[in-house]
Amino acid sequence: MFSLRYPTLQIVKTSTRTTNYILTNYKIRDLISRRYAATSAVQGNSTLLLVEHKDNLLAASTLKALTAAKKLGGEVTALVAGENPDPVAKTVSKLNGVSKVLVAKDKVYEHGLPEVYAPLLTATQKKLNFTHLVASHSAFGKNILPRVAALLDVAQISDVIDIESPEVFVRPIYAGNAIAKVKSIDPVKVVTIRGTAFPPATTIETEASAESAPDAEKPALTEWVGEEIQKSDRPSLESAKRVVSGGRALKSKENFDKLIFGLADALGAGGEYMFLVLTNFMAIIGASRAAVDSGYCDNALQVGQTGKIVAPEELYLAVGISGAIQHVAGMKDSKVIASINSDPDAPIFQANFGLVTDLFTAVPELTEKLKK
Repeated sequence: MFSLRYPTLQIVKTSTRTTNYILTNYKIRDLISRRYAATSAVQGNSTLLLVEHKDNLLAASTLKALTAAKKLGGEVTALVAGENPDPVAKTVSKLNGVSKVLVAKDKVYEHGLPEVYAPLLTATQKKLNFTHLVASHSAFGKNILPRVAALLDVAQISDVIDIESPEVFVRPIYAGNAIAKVKSIDPVKVVTIRGTAFPPATTIETEASAESAPDAEKPALTEWVGEEIQKSDRPSLESAKRVVSGGRALKSKENFDKLIFGLADALGAGGEYMFLVLTNFMAIIGASRAAVDSGYCDNALQVGQTGKIVAPEELYLAVGISGAIQHVAGMKDSKVIASINSDPDAPIFQANFGLVTDLFTAVPELTEKLKK
């Protein structure tokens, strides 16, 4: 018998001699499913939401993960950890859908090290019996939740774009070319949420109650040394309403800085938004992996399967980008996609709008017209 399981999907090739084994196997699975279903019915669903924050500011991806968590049914408890988490905890307590806030106050939680966060979530789940653990599918969430799933001996369900029931989740596979519907029979579901698939949660006037999180082991496996962050006056890629991305066809860092930054500034400062340059209406810079690998820009600007997932509400403009499947996977949910490329057969021209021309002629002309 050959069997492939993911996490509850089973593909089986069998013969007459193994039929009885297969039937027995399915009976066992059925008993397990009924046991978990009965447990869930008695206890009800309850969700622990891991809150991502930095410099006392709540990450936008957490607001969207909360929206997803509410679709699971039952109460949603938020976990805020850090050296001084109280300001963030107060903000979280006013989010619509949060019933309680757990606060873990310790210096070891300040920098999001997964070696200490994973035991904290595991201890909290075991003490309070949460049925679901949820975080955003950001670098923060992707760094922590797989360790939690391993400690709990369950399968993680990653990059969820829809929730059909507390056991059934929808997620993209093959760089978004196929959509998988996954049913989990694990007693605890560990889930990361794609932020672009859900709207952000809103605030309310009343505050949820707050209490200390359960004590957890704090293994000293790693030491925080420091970080180097590229400073920018522009909003983050994930929260941008307009994104201008450049590709390898720009040929140099100098061209990238001159053409892409100039076009982005013109898009952000044009028309009715001329006084809102430093707000989310500002066009944000993105790049293909090829541009990043060529040294045209920092890898923090990379859009795609191995970079940032974006879905701007107004416009995604791809300049000199061919449209490789890995790049398209990171921006295909944008409301309007436009492209400038000299190759009429480039895959990027599956976009809403396309201009087949030399970017070195079109971009300066477009920039000047936008400024007017």
